[in-house]
Amino acid sequence: MRLLPLIGALLSFGAACLGRSSTGSSVLVILEPKLAKEDYSLFFDGLTERGYELTFRAPKEDSPQLFKYDEPQFSHVILFTPSAKSYAKDVTPQSLVRLLSLNTNLLVVLSTTLTQLTSLAAEFGLSPPPPGTPLVSHFPERPPPHTIVPITLPPSPLLTPNTPPILFAGTPHLMSNNPLLVPVVRAPPESFAADSETDGGADALVDAAEKGGEGLWAGSHMGVVTGFQTRSGARAMFVGGIEVFSDDYAQREVAKGVKSGNAQFVQDVAKWTLQENLVLRIDNAMHHLVGETAPREMYTTNDEVVYSVSISSFEPRKGVWVPYSGLNDLQLEFTMLDPHIRTSLPPVKGQPGVYEVTFRAPDRHGVFKFVVDYKRKGLSHLYSATVVPVVPPRHDGYPRFLSAAWPYYAGAISTSLGFLVFSAIWLGGEVEEKKRSKTE
Repeated sequence: MRLLPLIGALLSFGAACLGRSSTGSSVLVILEPKLAKEDYSLFFDGLTERGYELTFRAPKEDSPQLFKYDEPQFSHVILFTPSAKSYAKDVTPQSLVRLLSLNTNLLVVLSTTLTQLTSLAAEFGLSPPPPGTPLVSHFPERPPPHTIVPITLPPSPLLTPNTPPILFAGTPHLMSNNPLLVPVVRAPPESFAADSETDGGADALVDAAEKGGEGLWAGSHMGVVTGFQTRSGARAMFVGGIEVFSDDYAQREVAKGVKSGNAQFVQDVAKWTLQENLVLRIDNAMHHLVGETAPREMYTTNDEVVYSVSISSFEPRKGVWVPYSGLNDLQLEFTMLDPHIRTSLPPVKGQPGVYEVTFRAPDRHGVFKFVVDYKRKGLSHLYSATVVPVVPPRHDGYPRFLSAAWPYYAGAISTSLGFLVFSAIWLGGEVEEKKRSKTE
């Protein structure tokens, strides 16, 4: 009987370790008071089953605070406050941006109501439509309300393949050309944002289309779920409606006998946002001459250099980093202000997680850098820079004889031989003339 508490503790510890994020397991959920936690039990239970520790507070409550001694108190923050207009002093758009800069991940839910989160979205290059204009679509034909829009999920490394369409109700947003944005789900091509569910505003849409610009809130250039990843790896996700996470939408059918994919979709969104999936890192980078293993402090022009880098990905089920060889478009740049060499960095067969390439150093001396700068939508940014000087050969490092200079060598040798022959003949001829004069 004494073993039962120990076994229970071990099982709970194992469950807590299962599926944790690469950055931590503490999650602060700021939940609006009018929202019942039980209405989103499938989403919250999925987080708890993967080992996250959820802490709930209302928007106006002062504790638990986001910061303590200027340090974040939670690894992740979820804001389920679609219509809250006032928050505690520690919850502001500026503090949320600072959280992201300190590697705290954010999951933000927007709505058709103008709130502080609307201005927060603008900081990330997202432009919601005017207040009170939800996304509307009359296709496919279905019973009202037409503000509940079925959306087919696009192929994406963030999402589980073959997930059924999801049900969405909320506000769309336009996306800027910020390269750090990660579009996850776009609005259907036939949808539009309007202040009513009828087609009475069709003339306004036509006028907006003729004018162009942001006046036209229609089509698939709008997003409904969009991510953002900082250069340091922190992630934020903006979802246009709270109902996407609800148990009601997860249990509805999008077609006869086909349940919506909301339950799986919201877990996929959370896995990416909380840095469970598609998290990569560079473990080490090595460089050396061909035939050697130790790195050199400097290289000589035209040296044959070997560069290798080890990359690993986070395995959420085991909570460990494992070698990753799935990158087929990794590149290496050997730069001095501008890249002098840009070459592919392929994975090495038989060595998981190792990418290696051999190249010849340029015939130019200076201070160079080995640079790996890999940026792809949805994946962690990989960056590594190693400074190394490239020097010309030493005085005894040049070849003693150059094959291209043999004509000059032959000319010099023939000239020297000719001079010696001429000198011998001239000197010998003078002695013979003196002997002849004496005999006479």
